[in-house]
Amino acid sequence: MTYAETAQKPPFRLGLLIKRLIFLVLPVLVLIGAAGGFIGMSALKPAPEEKATIIEALPVLTATARKEPVTITVHGQGAVKARSEVSLAAEITGRVVYVSPNFLAGAQFKQGETLVRLEAREYELGIVQAEAAVAQAHTALMQEISEGQIASQGAEQLGISDVSDLTLRRPQRAQAEAQLASAEARLDEARLQLSRTRIVAPFPGRVRQKSVNVGAYVSPGARLGDIYASDVVEIAIALSDADLENLGLGIGFSEASGQKGPPVILEATVAGVSHKWSGRITRTDSGFDPETRVLFAYVEVADPYGKGADNGTPLATGLYVDAVIAGRALDESVVLPRTALRGKASVYVARDDDTLEIRPVNVAFSDRERLVITSGVSAGEKVITSPVRAVAEGMKIKSVDRLETAFAAEASASND
Repeated sequence: MTYAETAQKPPFRLGLLIKRLIFLVLPVLVLIGAAGGFIGMSALKPAPEEKATIIEALPVLTATARKEPVTITVHGQGAVKARSEVSLAAEITGRVVYVSPNFLAGAQFKQGETLVRLEAREYELGIVQAEAAVAQAHTALMQEISEGQIASQGAEQLGISDVSDLTLRRPQRAQAEAQLASAEARLDEARLQLSRTRIVAPFPGRVRQKSVNVGAYVSPGARLGDIYASDVVEIAIALSDADLENLGLGIGFSEASGQKGPPVILEATVAGVSHKWSGRITRTDSGFDPETRVLFAYVEVADPYGKGADNGTPLATGLYVDAVIAGRALDESVVLPRTALRGKASVYVARDDDTLEIRPVNVAFSDRERLVITSGVSAGEKVITSPVRAVAEGMKIKSVDRLETAFAAEASASND
């Protein structure tokens, strides 16, 4: 390499270094300029106007609390059952010679009516034999009494004071008396057996099932049929502890002359027609059911096929009925719509200054439509009945009365 070539290289390297510096520094300068321009523009932007926050009142439906006497009602259900139901069975052996025309499934009979009769000839002969045995025993006793009297008189005439009982025939008399008592007992037994040839209705009622016909030969224990009493039917109603309080009933309640049970209206649909019957709670169980934690009360209806029927429709056994039981009366109570209740025991009150108040109440009774309270809200105050989200004490509301809303809706519908 010559000297001249060596002398020309430094200028070339210096230019290349300057170009590289410009290439590296220029993007940085551009970024710095852009950031400076953005900051300057932001500084020159006018500040946004501040707006005051406006809290809008929440529209709610309200209802006015009213004071009125209320009779609490308790609802229940149950099946109608006969208070007395028995199975008839033969007590002796014999052939069936008579079956009452009223001894048919569904037929009605009277108390004391003969439903089935067995052949009685054998038992009538047994009575004749027993009566003969009684007569013989009575004769033997009279003979022993007479002989004893003769022996006693003979001893007195002979002046004998120490006479044995055997001589006076006292043991023989006692034996004769025992034989007479035994004969009379056999006669009573024969009469009892004869009476058992007639199966008599123990109460007025109806036949559920007949299991025997004329000509059948039955033995002791043979089933003849099933009957039930029709003078009274009863319905078992399950009651909770709250129901007992509302009805004023206790455990082991039993109706007495001075303390009548609550009246009950029973309802059911028969042949497509709704019917009602009147009854009364006459007693309650002496303890709660350990599984369901309820206490059963028993409603009785007298003469369900007669005076207790509803326009000729009887309260028949097996019918499933709804029960409406009249409970205790509340004279000092406030009535609200059921939708006013929040949780278990609180309501939302619409105050006069259009704010909401959460207020606890004492609930005495509630059903699908009514809420009856004894404290917490006074008559004339307005309570909120519509749903409220994110509720807070003192929040702004705009109340609209439920009745006014309903009237407005009716008016709009009539105009359309």
